[in-house]
Amino acid sequence: MSKGFVAVTVGDPAGIGPEIVLKSFQEVCGFTARAVVVGEMSVLKTVRDRLGIDVELTEVREPEEAKGRAGVVSVLNTAVVESAAVLREGEVSSLGGEAAVAAVRRAVGLASKGRVEGIVTGPINKESLREASFHYIGHTEMLSELSGVRGSVTMFTVDRMKIFFHTRHVSLAHVLANLSVERVVESIVQAHRCLLSIGSGRGVLALAALNPHASDGGLFGEEEAKILLPACREAGRRGVKVEGPVPADSVFHHALQGRYDGVVSLYHDQGHIAAKTYDFFRTVSVTLGLPFIRTSVDHGTAFDIAWKGIANAQSMVEALNSCFDLSTRYVPFSL
Repeated sequence: MSKGFVAVTVGDPAGIGPEIVLKSFQEVCGFTARAVVVGEMSVLKTVRDRLGIDVELTEVREPEEAKGRAGVVSVLNTAVVESAAVLREGEVSSLGGEAAVAAVRRAVGLASKGRVEGIVTGPINKESLREASFHYIGHTEMLSELSGVRGSVTMFTVDRMKIFFHTRHVSLAHVLANLSVERVVESIVQAHRCLLSIGSGRGVLALAALNPHASDGGLFGEEEAKILLPACREAGRRGVKVEGPVPADSVFHHALQGRYDGVVSLYHDQGHIAAKTYDFFRTVSVTLGLPFIRTSVDHGTAFDIAWKGIANAQSMVEALNSCFDLSTRYVPFSL
């Protein structure tokens, strides 16, 4: 395949995935020569016709058959949903969960064989996955298991800001339970390795503080002095350039200004709020540590507006552009 050729999974077909995928190909015609869509042809046709999205859909059996013509979207049909009439848009269903997983499995199979160099994923719904009896918490865990790797790392990127996460899908109480010098050092070192894998690892990392003003010398907590500062020092001894802990109300601004190559966020909302407030639709989620690059929209299935023609496709456009770029220079590594 040509350098930078990627597979695009639609996500849960009952959500906005079909709409934003079709719109993204419509808006940027160059995508058609560099990507193949993996998903439900019956749903894609229905959404296209209902919303009047001006693209031609053509079914292919292998990614090498992708047409690569402006206005033509080549589709590897997963054929879980025989007819869009049996799927209720905007609703949780086992059928939606089955279709979403089928698309990811097909895309991972292609990437594992080197037939595509990256995967762009549309949004999935965790409740639909459970309805279909899948145990995955989300895409990251699914991709790791299907790829046969021990784990992977999530990076958010928007403009000059790259954000890594010490913890993500856990309660705030569990964030505190997961704070130890050893674990924070591991997160810093992993972030450094991720940056190296995409050719961005020569700068300085920052570790976000936990408490207001990085605890102001112990006035608002002891975690900075007892855990975070020692972790930064130990990571430095291991060859990582890292500053911190840096107060969370300023560290992301400094990253956008180019002072830091990346920021290690301690918990889910600390990093998500920073990225999404800065630019909700252009924030892209990147998964590193897999045998291939994976990017994703940074929003959910938005069932409340599914198939209504009002979904914003900008995040999908950004995810596609990021995957095209990163897949040409990503050096796979294992955690």
